[in-house]
Amino acid sequence: MNKIFPQRDANGNVAAGTKALPGPEAGGCLCCSRRGVCLSAFVLLLLATLTALIALVIILGLPPRTPGAQACLTLSNRTGFLCHDRRSCIPASGGCDGIRTCPHGEDEDEGLCGDVPQSLPSFLVARCGDQASWIYSDQKCDGTNNCGDCSDELSPVTECPPCGPGWWRCPSTFFQYCDCIPLALCRDHVQHCSDWSDEYSCPGP
Repeated sequence: MNKIFPQRDANGNVAAGTKALPGPEAGGCLCCSRRGVCLSAFVLLLLATLTALIALVIILGLPPRTPGAQACLTLSNRTGFLCHDRRSCIPASGGCDGIRTCPHGEDEDEGLCGDVPQSLPSFLVARCGDQASWIYSDQKCDGTNNCGDCSDELSPVTECPPCGPGWWRCPSTFFQYCDCIPLALCRDHVQHCSDWSDEYSCPGP
């Protein structure tokens, strides 16, 4: 774009019919002709960017925290693993089982499952009578011989409550059970208790 320069006479005055471009002496200012104007524009741009980022964080929410492993109680009132969403509680035995159960899969993280049981928090682990053997804490007092020597079900290693609803208390002959058998096994014409009480005394399911 061609610029039109004003015509001046011999005395330096602007000739009639022409316009003088504004200059510093006329009080005019081209964009960014002063350092303060450019600095102000930069600050305003920075503030606008920060405001947009804050609004975006508020809209999308902050990224989830990654707290350490925390215990919780499952719906069956057993020890569980609290997922990072702080809402999902999975059974202790659901951790490090090769299946990502938590929404973000932290129940299978390398830090948790890298060297079980040493890498597991203590609330997820229960020791058997043989201290070299262990089970998940929710497998204790579940009626099943998880340790192999019934130490997860019987004293003096483990104190479990009496057989609850759905179980019959008797000295079991099945290696799978220790001191109680499911009522579903009563009166099924198969001996499950060493005293045969499952066939003669057990009320059945």
